[in-house]
Parts: sequence; structure tokens; C-alpha cells
Amino acid sequence: MTGETGNGSDGARRVAQAIDALRHGWAIRVAADARPVSGPEAGQEAGYDLLPAETGFAQPGLFAARMLISAARAATLKLGNAREFDPAAPVLIRGHEPFTLAFARDLADPARDLDSPLRGPFRADPLPDADAARAAMELARMAGILPAFLVATGSAPAVTVSPADLALFRDVGALSIQTRARLPVAAADNAEIVAFRARDDLREHVALIIGTQDAARVPLVRLHSECLTGDILGSLKCDCGPQLDAALHAMADEAAAGGWGVLLYLRQEGRGIGLINKLRAYALQDQGFDTVDANERLGLPNESRDFPVAARMLDLLGVPAIRLMTNNPAKVAALCSVGVDVVERVPHELPANPHNHRYLETKRDRSGHLLG
Repeated sequence: MTGETGNGSDGARRVAQAIDALRHGWAIRVAADARPVSGPEAGQEAGYDLLPAETGFAQPGLFAARMLISAARAATLKLGNAREFDPAAPVLIRGHEPFTLAFARDLADPARDLDSPLRGPFRADPLPDADAARAAMELARMAGILPAFLVATGSAPAVTVSPADLALFRDVGALSIQTRARLPVAAADNAEIVAFRARDDLREHVALIIGTQDAARVPLVRLHSECLTGDILGSLKCDCGPQLDAALHAMADEAAAGGWGVLLYLRQEGRGIGLINKLRAYALQDQGFDTVDANERLGLPNESRDFPVAARMLDLLGVPAIRLMTNNPAKVAALCSVGVDVVERVPHELPANPHNHRYLETKRDRSGHLLG
């Protein structure tokens, strides 16, 4: 497998293979532009052979003198100040001895810091092939693993991928409706579920249309990102479950009055960082970090949801204008920026409980959510 870019489907296929490889613990190669013909880097092969610290497994001949980690993680190791740059940006570090997989895992996961005090010293090396390093961090996020890699020799990469492939992967993700069916729900028995699939996404998003679709009336719409702990298990650490239930009942009331509603259920757990990383953030919150700081310590963005996918879903449903249920002005702005006509922001706020009051305060104070 080579990293040469052919057509969009070839690049997308390589990215899909790279994501699968990372989830299975196989090494990948992230290629980069050619190195200069003169100077200290002349003649060196561009890019990185990377073994994921979280999922990787030992291989004969494996040797790793360096690791690629996030800037936020480097700041924890006293190698920088995370407040000065993107916490998810890549940093190349070197220890006083080669990294083992066990040590790399301890180093990668800040939730384990109290159990495994960090050993050093470490130093930050110059970062060649920065675009390739950033692509590796993005691939880790897409795979739902920690953004930390052993820069390894003897790792036999399963696939070679490039930043250009990553761009092509995003471009070929045509979303389409796969099926639809009547689905009576507790809030309203006049409801229809519509399932969507995209080539660049393993997750199926769904829409629930409540009431009878009427082009003459602007629907009440809620974008709800998947939350297994809140939607299914009734977690009190967030307000996701109650927000989902309240939105469905508000749409049922709208339908009873002659209108209609659309719930877009987006499979973007943990604001796009995935279930396991969300639970790691929960563990850090138990150590005293708020939601934003917990994500930063994991080297992950506080917001990485794909709002354009919601716009594509609305377009396929034939919904050009919406009344959006949200307290998040950034969500309104994101939808407007991709062509959705948000004619009204409908407040959607629920009471706090003793377990989620700090979470709600953080959304207000650090993520810009409104009160009502």
C-alpha cells in the first residue's frame, strides 16, 4: 500500500483502513511532502511510522526513541504551556531511554497520572513534517483513541496515508438516505424514523420526524448528539437525557397544534471524541477538572462535532428553514454558515441537579451557552 494520492475514493479508502488499523493496534505510516534536497533533513524519508500507544501491541524488533503526543500532554510534562497554543497540536518528545508500550500507555492517559507517577526527564524535539503529525492526531480522534503514538522502527505499517488523503476522505462522504419507517414513540405515535449513511463515516445518523411534514410550516428542530450514559443509562453528570425527552415532548406539542418537528440524532458521542475518551474525561472530572480542562488534558478538542452533517440531513429531508431548539449560539452560527436558515432560536434549558451543576456552569462560562 502506498501513500500516493490517486482519486478521491483511493484516498478515502486509505484513511478508512488507517482508522481501522489504529483501532486494532496496528502501526500506520503517515506520509508527508518530500524533504528538501539540501540541508540537515536532506535525504531523510518524510513522514512517520506510528504505533498507537493505547491499542498497539509489541512486535519483534520494535524500537521507539520518540513519541508523538498532544501539546496539552506535553504541557503536563513541563514541556510547554497549553494555554499558548492548540492543546491538540502535536509535539515530538524524547525520553532518556526508549519507550516501552506499557510506559507509553501510562504517559498517554492523564486519567492514570495519580496511579502511575510520570518518569522523565523528557525533551521536546523539533517537529519535522508538521502536516503529517497533525494528520496523525486527527486520525487518532477519528478512531476514538488517545492522541499518542510511538514513533517506531520495526513496526511494519499496515497502511500508508497522507494529509491529502485525509482531505479527500472528507470530500467523498456523500450522505444518503438508506431507509425510513413509521416509528411510534412514547412522546408521539405519529412519527417516522429516517436513517442516513455516508461513505466517510462508520456511524449511521438518524432523524425522527414528529407530526406530518408540511413545507408551508417551519419545523421545530433539535440537534441531539448521542450520549449513551445520559440517553440510555440516565446519567446525572449531564443533561442529555432530560434534554432529549423534553425536545421530543415539545415536538409532540408542536404536532398537536398543527405543526411538526425533526429530531436529528447525531452519532457523535462526547462532542465528537467518542465514548471511551468521554469516560476518560469523566475520570478527570472526578479529579477536579471541568469539562473543558479534562478534554484539553486528553489532548482532544472541546468541540469536534460535525455540524455540516446535520445540514446535509436537513437538505435531504427537504427542510430549508428551521426553528432550532438550543442554548448554544455556536450551533446556530455553525448551521447558518453551511446554508441552513435558522429563523428562530428556541431556548432549551432544564433544571440542574447536584451532579451536573458544575457541568452546566462550564457550558455557560467557557463554551458560551446561554441561560434560556
